Amino acid sequence: MTKARFTHIGGPTVLIEFGGWRLLTDPTFDPPGRTYSFGWGTSSRKLTGPAVTAAGLPPVDAVLLSHVHHGDNLDDAGRALLPDAGTIVTTASGARSLPAARGLSAGRTTRLEAPGRPAIDITATPCRHGPPLSRPIVGDVIGFSLTWPGQEHGPLWITGDTVYHRALRRAAAGIRPGTVLLHLGGVGFPLTGPLRYTMTARQAVRLCEAIAPRTVLPVHYEGWQHFRQGRDGIERDLRRAPERIRDLFHWLPPGTADHVLL
Repeated sequence: MTKARFTHIGGPTVLIEFGGWRLLTDPTFDPPGRTYSFGWGTSSRKLTGPAVTAAGLPPVDAVLLSHVHHGDNLDDAGRALLPDAGTIVTTASGARSLPAARGLSAGRTTRLEAPGRPAIDITATPCRHGPPLSRPIVGDVIGFSLTWPGQEHGPLWITGDTVYHRALRRAAAGIRPGTVLLHLGGVGFPLTGPLRYTMTARQAVRLCEAIAPRTVLPVHYEGWQHFRQGRDGIERDLRRAPERIRDLFHWLPPGTADHVLL
């Protein structure tokens, strides 16, 4: 059994510590107030800053970067820490813009190894960061399934920015994750009306009913103008879900390490 520490820094940014490893997801450390362009006439303003500054981080062994082209997943301060962050794992297209990054497409695997630590196999999982046929507009995005010796409850799965879709459901069923770091928020823009670009709570319930994880850790649902469903909205929808689904959700306190058994 692995006891891991999760520190939610803000948005999609989480420091994960276990077995001597320190992994950082989607580094975002810019202060609030700036508006970021996401292309095709869409943009969003950052409303809250990180609960931990980049300078306050311990040394990081690897960064798991779901995509490189949106400021709410990789901002200027996050990009600045990459050269000192050890291994970077991201999309195949994104790796071409980052020196020495490992690029993965969905279904491909890379391994992290270091003396005295468990080897971690990282497999990219499919994401669709928007409605059907939106990939040419929104770009390549991946999630990450992490396995290592001693896991009792199944892999750790970081969904990345995605809506609920068939390839995601199939991949999740194959992974059978024990713990899910779940990107939510129901992202939307005035320009695109009712279309959503990340999962809503109702979609998350459908996913959890399909794969029955042990623990769900919601992230990336707050701190930005483009989120259409914050924690209150997520919890309101969860109240309509079966109790066994509601009980899976565990909210990470911002900036404070929380322990989870993996």
